This record gives sequence, C-alpha cells and structure tokens, in this order.
Amino acid sequence: MSPMIRTFVLLMSLLPSLALAAPDPDAIKTAGRQFTEQFHAGDTSAIWKRMTTQMQSALTSEQAFAAFREQVGAQLGKEQTVVEEQTLQHGGFEVYLRRSRFERFAGVIVTQWAFDSDGRVAGFFIRPDQSAAAAAPAPNPHADRATVTPLRLPFDDEFFVVWGGRTAEQNYHVVDRNQRFAYDFVIMRDGATHAGDGRRNEDYHCYGRPILAPADGVVSEVIDGVADNVPGRMDASEVTGNRIVIDHGHGEHSLLAHLKPGSPTVAVGERVSAGQPIARCGNSGNSSEPHLHYQLQDGPQFGSSAGLPARFVDYLADGRTVPSGEPIRGQQVRPAATDRAPVARLVR
Repeated sequence: MSPMIRTFVLLMSLLPSLALAAPDPDAIKTAGRQFTEQFHAGDTSAIWKRMTTQMQSALTSEQAFAAFREQVGAQLGKEQTVVEEQTLQHGGFEVYLRRSRFERFAGVIVTQWAFDSDGRVAGFFIRPDQSAAAAAPAPNPHADRATVTPLRLPFDDEFFVVWGGRTAEQNYHVVDRNQRFAYDFVIMRDGATHAGDGRRNEDYHCYGRPILAPADGVVSEVIDGVADNVPGRMDASEVTGNRIVIDHGHGEHSLLAHLKPGSPTVAVGERVSAGQPIARCGNSGNSSEPHLHYQLQDGPQFGSSAGLPARFVDYLADGRTVPSGEPIRGQQVRPAATDRAPVARLVR
C-alpha cells in the first residue's frame, strides 16, 4: 500500500536562518536533526509554518499533515536508537539521512531531508529501509497457518504482482505486522502501468477495473468518499483510502483498499459471494498511482489486526495453472476460470 509510511514524501522549506552559503556537513546535520526531532515530538504546527506555499497546497491542510504525524507515531512508537547519520551531496542537493530503530517496528526506519542551495528543504521522506538486510519480516504468529477460506483472485483481468511474497525482496509489506502477507496489484501492458504521460488516473490500465469479492462472506466495513489522488501525490491522512472489509469466518477477513470513490456497490451487513463485483480499482488514500491493495487479516480492523497468509486457488501465474498458491512479485496472474462461480473448498 502505498500505502503506509513507506512511500510518503513531503517537500518543505527551512527558516532563512538555516540557509547554507556553502555545503556545511555540520549545519546540514543540525538542520536534519532539528526537523526530525520536531516531527517525532508532534510539533507539526512549527513545521507547517516553514513549508512552502506549494507544499501546503499539495498536503491540503495542516490537519492532514498532523494526521500523518499521528499515523507514524502510532505505527512506530518512540525512536529508540539512531543507527547511522549521513550527510551527502546528490543531484545538486545537500542530504541528511538518518537510520534508526523504533519501539513498535521490527526493521530500520530511514528519514531523509534534502536541502537546496538556499537552505530550503527540497525533500523529506520517512519509510522503512527497503534493503534486504534492514527489512526483516515483522514477527507474526501466523506464518505457518494454512488459509481456510477458498480465496479466488479479486479480479477477472490479468494483473501484475508489484509486491507479493514472503521475503523483503519480493514484498516490502513484510516489515509491517498488519500487512505482513499483503499484495499490491496493477495491470501492466508493454512494460508500463499506464498509457500516455500518466498524469491522469484514467491513463492507468487498472483504473476503474472491477474488483471482486475474493470469497463468500459478510461485509463488515465500507469506507467511501475519499477522493482519488492525482498520480504522484498521496493522501497520508487516509492510509487505505476507500476500502471494503469482508468477514469470511474462520477468523479470516479480506481487506481491499484504494478503491475508486463512489464505486463500492455493497453495504455493511450484506452477504457477498465469491466473484461478485463489489467496487472498482482506484487511487485513493496513501497511494501514488491506481492499484489494488489486498490483504487477509485475523480481525476486521485495519492497523490493529495481524496479517494472515493468503493462498489463492485455481489461478494462472505467467500462464501456468496454480491449484493453490501465493502469488509473488513479478508474476502476471489471473483466475483460471472467470465465470465467477464459487471455487471448491481447500483440501487441508
């Protein structure tokens, strides 16, 4: 998902007093530390006042920025150890980079600030370190659990697995307990997810495509009304964007996220069948381009539930039939049959 802190990017400006007449590693480190500490202390109002007008406009409101800070704090807890600090030059910018560990996160978090020649912050991000060494899978008691619900892929089109699998190289969701076994899907054609320049959601091949119920169940949550993002921008205040959660029983709940606003066709309490259209693919929430985020979890609440392994039945992966399996990054997948008939129960 583009989900989460891993891809959120800000552009900010520093006070004039921090302007750097020439590259000064100590001044860069001081500035980077100051803003990092303000951010984690929740002093978003002070940071907001130092943002450029363009960035304030892109973030929509001071409240949205504060909500993002609260989201990060809830997910990470307090910073416990600074593993490394660096200052470097890249692309004409002076960069402060900080790797650290937090009380509620199993991996390493990277915080980066980039300063232009006038001492203004040209970029900021905070996200899990995606290197294989740092991105250790989050502890999860369900790693060896067999999926009980007979899941079908939640679409009839052929989708590309952007993130999926059990390792950090295959799936950067693995560092998060809630999203430990999550998937991100797009439609790829001729090596691209979109036609044209990709500035409109309509340029993206998966945008507006039907999203289907992955199994029989009862709808336990529907969130709608979150606007689609302009590609390249994200709404950090609404992590999943528009979403649907389905209770399949057996302690298994499907969450489908980043749905197109106005597209959900089901309501809370409604019983759905495997393969039933329930919404359309969108670009809402903390998403930089249209895609479907799917995860199976052990409870109905996003964020507080633990992720579950999600094995799908009767699908094609790169043209080969898979009776039961977990799609992995880089595969083209689609259901082997698209008649929307309920699939057979898994044999355990």
